[in-house]
Amino acid sequence: MTRVGRLLREYERYISVPWQQGLSGAQRVIFVVHDKSAELHLRTRIEEFEIATKNAGHGWVLHDLTNSFPKWMANLDYRDNYFDYPEDIEGMMPQFLDYIVDEIKSVLSGQNIQEDTVLAIMGIACVFGFARVSEIIHKIAPHVRGRLLVFFPGEYENNNYRLLDARDGWNYLAVPITIPVEC
Repeated sequence: MTRVGRLLREYERYISVPWQQGLSGAQRVIFVVHDKSAELHLRTRIEEFEIATKNAGHGWVLHDLTNSFPKWMANLDYRDNYFDYPEDIEGMMPQFLDYIVDEIKSVLSGQNIQEDTVLAIMGIACVFGFARVSEIIHKIAPHVRGRLLVFFPGEYENNNYRLLDARDGWNYLAVPITIPVEC
C-alpha cells in the first residue's frame, strides 16, 4: 500500500469515530501530515478522502489555496512595482495573511458548512514564505463549526508541526493523521 493509501486508511479510521461535542476550535482541526514529495499523489486521491468523509456521515467542502497568492497579488494596485522591487513585498505579508484568513472564513460561513461538515484545505504549502500556517490556523480555528482538515506537507513529531521540513515548527492541538510506525 502506498504512503498516501496508508494515510487515507488512518483518516478513515479517525473520521468514522463519532465526533465529540463541545470542543474548542483548535481541537476541531485535523492535519493529514504527508511527505512533501507526495503532494501530487495526494491530490490525485483527494476524492477518496471525500468519499471516506461522506461514508462516515459528514459533509465535505474542499478549498484549495494553491492560487491564493497570485489572486491576491493581481488585485494589488502597485503589483507591477513589486516585480521591480520584490523586497518590498515583505511589508505586505500581514495583508496577505488577512486575505487568506478572510478567504477561509468566507468558506466557513458558507451555506454548505454545518456542524457535521469537514472543510478540507489543500495547497497550504503555497503560503510558505508569505504567511505562517500557525497564524492562519490560530485566526480561523474559532470559526470552525465542524472540522477543519488541513493537508499538511511536512513533519509531525512530539506535538510539533513543521511545514515543508524547512522552518522551526510549532506546537499545536490539532489532531495529527500520520502513517503509524510499523514494527
